[in-house]
Amino acid sequence: MKEGNSVEIAGAILAGGESLRMGRNKALLTLDGERIIENVYHRLTGLFAELLVVTNSPETYDFIPCGKVADVYPGMGPLAGIHAALSNCNADRVFVVGCDMPFLNLSIIKELCSMPDDLDVVLAETPGGLEPLHAVYSKRCLPMMQRILEQGECRIRAFFSMARIQLVPRHRLAILDPDFASFRNINTPEDYRRLSADAGPIPGAKPQ
Repeated sequence: MKEGNSVEIAGAILAGGESLRMGRNKALLTLDGERIIENVYHRLTGLFAELLVVTNSPETYDFIPCGKVADVYPGMGPLAGIHAALSNCNADRVFVVGCDMPFLNLSIIKELCSMPDDLDVVLAETPGGLEPLHAVYSKRCLPMMQRILEQGECRIRAFFSMARIQLVPRHRLAILDPDFASFRNINTPEDYRRLSADAGPIPGAKPQ
């Protein structure tokens, strides 16, 4: 995070999903005149001196002025994206977030990042469950992740039994974000229309 010259924690935006339910790249959808991934990027720039976008098509995000890194294990989902972020960042830990979360609460992120640095994973607990795509991961997770990925397993939680994990309980997060809006994401055209009533038809979306 931005504390003098500290590079203790980096930020990483995962932009590798196929957006199958949306029918087009949801990171490039606009809300309030700004692409969703730009919104995420601009919020994180206030917190992290080091920011990465994890993507296998870096040219798509040329408008985001930060480093782009590709998966070491392509086609293995968000776990491979987290692995790529940890493999390429200079920091010891990385805050990882999906590219489709336009209401990030900086106080929530600071709370997650304030947990002791001897933890492997810091997860938020919300009414909907745990949030592995809005979480802090240590580089100590890399060998655990690699072992799982090389076994063909792509579920993020598959390595949790090996890791030292801290849950930030929902009641603590509710003080900072009563509606848990920070964890809302956009997966479908319906999600998008609920968040942008005047969006109209999404160009290029596949019929439902």
